[in-house]
Amino acid sequence: MVKSYFQIGRASDIEDLKERRLFRLLEMLPGFLAWGTLITLILLSWLNPALVSYFVIFFVLLWLLRTVYLSFYLRAGYEKMRENEKADWLTKLNQLKWENIYNLIIFPVYEESLEVIQDSFQALLDSDFPKERMIVVLATEEKAGEKLKNIAGAIEREFGSKFFRFLITVHPKDLAGEIAGKGSNESWAAKKAKDQIIDKLSIAYQDIIISSLDADTRVFPKYFSCLTYHYLTAKKPTRTSFQPIPLFINNIWSAPVISRVFAFASTFWHTMNQNRPEKLITFSSHSMSFKALVDVGFRQSNIVSDDSRIFWQCFFKYDGDYKVDPIFYPISMDANVSKSFFRTTKNIYKQQRRWAYGVADIPYFLFGFLKNKKIPISKKVSLGFELIEGHWSWATASFIIFFIGWLPLILGGEAFSETLLSYNLPIITSRILTIAMLGLITSAYFSILLLPPKPLKYGRFKYLILAGEWLLLPIVMVFFSALPALEAQTRLMLGKYMGFWSTEKFRKKI
Repeated sequence: MVKSYFQIGRASDIEDLKERRLFRLLEMLPGFLAWGTLITLILLSWLNPALVSYFVIFFVLLWLLRTVYLSFYLRAGYEKMRENEKADWLTKLNQLKWENIYNLIIFPVYEESLEVIQDSFQALLDSDFPKERMIVVLATEEKAGEKLKNIAGAIEREFGSKFFRFLITVHPKDLAGEIAGKGSNESWAAKKAKDQIIDKLSIAYQDIIISSLDADTRVFPKYFSCLTYHYLTAKKPTRTSFQPIPLFINNIWSAPVISRVFAFASTFWHTMNQNRPEKLITFSSHSMSFKALVDVGFRQSNIVSDDSRIFWQCFFKYDGDYKVDPIFYPISMDANVSKSFFRTTKNIYKQQRRWAYGVADIPYFLFGFLKNKKIPISKKVSLGFELIEGHWSWATASFIIFFIGWLPLILGGEAFSETLLSYNLPIITSRILTIAMLGLITSAYFSILLLPPKPLKYGRFKYLILAGEWLLLPIVMVFFSALPALEAQTRLMLGKYMGFWSTEKFRKKI
């Protein structure tokens, strides 16, 4: 059983029966809110269609305003990212005392190919940060067998001597109390790096920046110099995580249409969030002080969404005195691609469901808010509302916009169908949505700007095709975003807990 409330993975981890029941109720809350909203709107479409009609019009209008609002953030985030790509971060670093700083980079790997891992290590080698200040850990899984062992050996022969220290770790399978996945593997690797390298060399924990990088993550050339500068100039570097902008573009030219739209939509969302640091939570590849990681007892090994949970662990450990700083600098990862279109769509759904299972953070932080009286109430309200509303919208907004709006016309009966509101409802909502969909022009424009160089096999009209693919966004929003989010919340509500699903990394030849 866990010894501290900030090590809880699920309700069953709590020994006290009363507190376990409370945590279980909090686990049910997100699914209850989502299903409660949808069921209530469906019933009211029959019992009070006018009320639902006004609600839908208001909701769609609010969605339009939010789209416009976030589009400005997208543009500002993109411009800041390009500006930071051009900056000479090493020159900036030379104005500071940074010679004692080390970057510890952990690559958790499982079923990825040698090609994928090689590309990530080559990008690391091509970065401008001194390699004699880099400690690199290739975190492998025992259950992956001989194939991964051979890949790790090949990586060590090619890259092992290029860094200050290089370590291969093997995460044992079937450890009690763990959920097998990236988080448990990375936690094991970080502990091994501490014992076998950091403590033996007596390196101060506050002088180490640890970066969690997915196996397919390619850092851009100035990433670590940019990161180190931000770390050294942060007000409280050991109480801050640092979040780059993830670009899902490594294999974007070979990705099928649904995968491309989804990849860019995810990229844009995280670019916009960089301009809202007070709401920012760690996601996927990110960095933090090794001291903070040691202080919280390393990443939890009993959860699925470890990338966001590590923020909350630190947040509670330091009584709310912890934040995420955006660094407006890109890293690139793979779009979700498999061997066939059907398998790709299936994997996109599974990946989105796993991301949406971050909803398990809601009972965790609500329980922590009740336990920790030192955190300012303003922070509790602000962050709590943002996360709850975000997951609620994730699971319900697309259904409300594209389906619920039609139900008053279908279920409202003859009396409602003869009203002026019934006649105007589809006209008003369609016009608002048409205006909102003009925002797709902005999305198409920025997606083309973010594309890597076009392969020779594609002609000039390929860009027009890519722009036109954004018309599929409503389908992506409903079936590959809202639906998996609703499933994730339903599973948590019913106690059908999810395990970690590792996204397949497949690159087609082009």
